[in-house]
Amino acid sequence: MSRSKKTRNINENGAKFAPRSKKTERKVATKKRDTGNKSGSRSNEGSLQQASGNGKGGNQAKDPRHGSKRPVALALPGQTQQPVAEKAQKPKQPKMTDEQRLLMLEEDPRLNELLDMLEEGRDLPAADQKWLDKQLAEIEKLMEKLGLSEEEDFAPSKSTSDDDLLDRFESGFDALKQYQDKD
Repeated sequence: MSRSKKTRNINENGAKFAPRSKKTERKVATKKRDTGNKSGSRSNEGSLQQASGNGKGGNQAKDPRHGSKRPVALALPGQTQQPVAEKAQKPKQPKMTDEQRLLMLEEDPRLNELLDMLEEGRDLPAADQKWLDKQLAEIEKLMEKLGLSEEEDFAPSKSTSDDDLLDRFESGFDALKQYQDKD
């Protein structure tokens, strides 16, 4: 048998194609986008409630996706459960003595920094000034309680003679020598 080539010519028995139409006349098949909730509707619940007109959403039914609020027992059925302690109490530390409190207050780095700023002539913010006044008042109370009032040390007595003043000066010089020798 001899070989015959197929042709592209369509005869009467062949499939018929629809005539071509212009692009402007054709409709493009697209997905229908109007079904379902908007994307992110679960996480944007607050903004959806505001958009609907209810500021707090109190009248709307709660979203069932948030689950039940009923507590779940975590113990096995045969075990007894110990009551939870209301508040874990720290072991109380012994009270500090007045001398220890005074020493702690005087060695506070924030207090020293603020006092240095005052000596330099800088103005302090209102909150820092309030805190500084509170700390200084506490130090003054403790010093009075311990009998270490500074006013008595610096106030000149009316009945002091030159000899008494000289003795006080020399005793101060001896104390300074002892302090220098200690280092």
